[in-house]
Amino acid sequence: MFEQQLLLIMIIGAALLYDFVNGFHDAANAIATTVATHALSPRNAILLARTLNFVGGLLHTAVAYTVGKGIVDSHIVTLPILFGTLMGAVLWGYFTWYLGLPSSSTYALMGGLIGVSLFANHFNTAILIKSGIIKNMVVMAVSPFIGIVGGLLLIIIFSWIAWPFSHKLTSQIYKKLQILSASLMAISHGMNDAQHTMGIITVALLSAGVIHEFHVPLWVRFTSAFMMGLGTSVGGWRIIKTMGTKMTNLHEPIDGCAAETAAGTVIMTAAMAGALVSTTQVITGAIAGTALARGPSKVNWRVLGNIFLAWFMTIPGAAIFGIITYIIVVKVF
Repeated sequence: MFEQQLLLIMIIGAALLYDFVNGFHDAANAIATTVATHALSPRNAILLARTLNFVGGLLHTAVAYTVGKGIVDSHIVTLPILFGTLMGAVLWGYFTWYLGLPSSSTYALMGGLIGVSLFANHFNTAILIKSGIIKNMVVMAVSPFIGIVGGLLLIIIFSWIAWPFSHKLTSQIYKKLQILSASLMAISHGMNDAQHTMGIITVALLSAGVIHEFHVPLWVRFTSAFMMGLGTSVGGWRIIKTMGTKMTNLHEPIDGCAAETAAGTVIMTAAMAGALVSTTQVITGAIAGTALARGPSKVNWRVLGNIFLAWFMTIPGAAIFGIITYIIVVKVF
């Protein structure tokens, strides 16, 4: 009994650590373009992202239910599986952060959960909720391309609106509008990514018998949202540099406004529907789409290729880290 309680506490701690890592790892999603175009100073951009990540985390729980009930059969999920899942995602997040690569925290969590669950159940695929996995994988695959198209279309529309006016005037206007688009991006990021931890902690409470049906307690919602905001406060400056300057040079507020508006709309729509998306993928796609409007040469394809490679490796990478952690936990407990 004591060992189970200790493991539950460790899982909650690991879940909150995952949220913290997600916050500083994905802080670039909400603020990289805002900093790159000088619409906000780095300090004010982080303050905005931190606050609205927290608010977004409290607004909705549909994604939490998807994480908790829509990927793996919650009845077979044990505390060691959950701990391995979380540590797999956390360790992969730290690994890619060290390399300065904006890998997907959503993919890492899915990879850890699926990989560890299969390993713990002798690779019995019957434990997987295949319809839920397929739905979410399709959404994840399509969403960055929607971001590309959205970014491309919005920069064309915004440029057409700005065409009759002076560059100085339009720059000032879009600099103000970009604060709104960054706010949309930060709220949608909180609505999507903060829900991951809520779903995992709720499943852990259910597995330990603390609660008897799947519902997200208020303290879980508040704590998860707070840790997301705290992580955002730290900021992922290596990744901000990659997103804002290495992949393409977004010097104009109109570019950042188009990219953030496109990405924020896609992510918020998915979050309201309870579908998992990678905020990293969507904003990267939107930035690339915005740059493509000015010509293929404006995109650093080598850096973009490295980012796609990191995404491709995320699910198996997080699964491997998670399985190793699971083996250690089972031996200890």
